[in-house]
Amino acid sequence: MIRAKAILAIEAILLTLSLAAMLPGEDQTPKTPAANVVSPVVALETTMGTIKVELFTAKAPITTRNFLAYVNAGFYNGTIVHRVDFVVGMGGYTEALTPKPTLPPIKNESKNGLKNARGTLSMARYNDPDSATSQFFVNLKDNTHLDASGAEWGYAVFGKVIEGMDVVDKIAAVKTGTKTPFSNIPLQTIVVKSAKVVPK
Repeated sequence: MIRAKAILAIEAILLTLSLAAMLPGEDQTPKTPAANVVSPVVALETTMGTIKVELFTAKAPITTRNFLAYVNAGFYNGTIVHRVDFVVGMGGYTEALTPKPTLPPIKNESKNGLKNARGTLSMARYNDPDSATSQFFVNLKDNTHLDASGAEWGYAVFGKVIEGMDVVDKIAAVKTGTKTPFSNIPLQTIVVKSAKVVPK
């Protein structure tokens, strides 16, 4: 048992180091976007189908760089959809419902002018506006209450579904319930089999 815990701890450290290597010393100061910034496309292959998302690198440079670091490190492979209500949430837990080790949290970019409209991707976070790490969600409807307003921070939009919204809706239709510590979790396990950058 002790040996198993030690192995898990070592794996967590190695994963964190590999993720950190994807972000080589870059600060979190937003850069002025170039006119020709490429918007990468990421394919999320789930057990219910594939969802392709386009990332808004010009509007959310910090958030998209962070998301791509996780994608390129294979972090999302084997994670689950852990929330379905007015959003579909994923990106942080294994099938055993254990959280994966992450990079440090990033700066909130919710004041970038992008709205939490149906089909957009946003970063999940805690009450602290700058607490987002790996978890994200797809908006199932126009969630205006998640947008930044005045001095209040919102949830940072950084991409949109360009293919596979029918898969998102299929996921949204599954039966949900409670599995401690989660509520509104799909009662059938939905796994993100892989997440990778693909040609547009």
